[in-house]
Order: sequence, then structure tokens, then C-alpha cells
Amino acid sequence: MLLQNYSQSLLEAGTDEAGRGCIAGPVTAAAVILPQDFLNEEINDSKKITSKIRYKLREIIEEKALTYKVTHLHEDTIEELNILHASIKAMTLSVEALDPKPEFLIIDGNRFTPIPSLPHQCIVKGDMKYLSLAAASILAKTYRDDYMDMIHKEFPMYNWKKNKGYPTKEHREAIAKYGPCKYHRMSFKLLPDQLKLEL
Repeated sequence: MLLQNYSQSLLEAGTDEAGRGCIAGPVTAAAVILPQDFLNEEINDSKKITSKIRYKLREIIEEKALTYKVTHLHEDTIEELNILHASIKAMTLSVEALDPKPEFLIIDGNRFTPIPSLPHQCIVKGDMKYLSLAAASILAKTYRDDYMDMIHKEFPMYNWKKNKGYPTKEHREAIAKYGPCKYHRMSFKLLPDQLKLEL
């Protein structure tokens, strides 16, 4: 069972992101405030549970949460800001949209830009330790997967329905064959050095 709270604040939010390591699609962040008495033994880091369980838990989180918000930031913003700052911005936008407003914020990871008047704590591997961070990771992952499934229909040759934009061998072979598309992050290393794009 994960821990309920890091602070003693009644309204503690957790925020996490998904998609930082991808070469296509958005970076997606979620923020969530769970009730003080919320308990669920199945909730864990989204990478440690199956897709079927993630979607089941998403329904529970959305039903029980006091408030939650999910934000996509797309390729143009990632290129403009870089992936770290785009991830932080997506988390910040999600947190700032919460209603009621949090009194304390925990972030999965080791980097964050402070939000004025909101105390915070970064926690490395926090989505394996705290319920709100695990819940945020589940929301971010499932909403991003839904987005990748949607754009898969537009560009099925990259098989994003399966790889979700991560740099798998199959994904890179498709880029080498068909070239990149508008959803690819062009500043990222789309192909290994031995393969070159014909642009």
C-alpha cells in the first residue's frame, strides 16, 4: 500500500508526466488531489501495472478524486522549450487548473519550477511511494495512450497504437522508410547514427 500524504496539508496534490522518452506525440501531465481517507491497494506506478488495470483504476481515480486535470503539450512546445521544461510546464498547467487549489504539492522526479505561494517537494520515484503521484502517473499515461491511439489512425505506418511513440526498432524502421511526420519531435534523435533520413 502506498503512502497517502507527504505533508500534513489537507489538500495535497500530486503531479507526474508521461511521454518524456518518446520521439513522437505530446508530453502529458496530470495533477490530482485525493481525499484524505482514500485507499486503494491496486494503485501503483503506472509502469508497474497492466493497461487493463490502468484504465480500471483511472475510472476509480476520476470518480473519487477531489479534483484532477490532465494537460498535453505538443511537439511545437517541446521543440521550443526542450523536453524537461515542457514536462514541467505541463505539470504546472495541470496543477494551476485544480479546483480546489492545493495547499501543498508533491512532484514525481527531481526537477520543478516553483509555483508562487505553493510549497512543494520533489520526490524521486515518488509514483512508487505516494498514492497521489501514482494516481497522476496513471492518468497521464492513459490519456497520453488515448491520444497516441487517435493519431495512429492518421499515420498507421508508425504503429503508435503499439509503441505509443517510443523509439522501438519497428518505429525507427518506419521512420527510415516513410520519413518523419508532423507529430515527430524533430530535435530528438529519430534514428540511430547508421541510418540517415532523406529530407
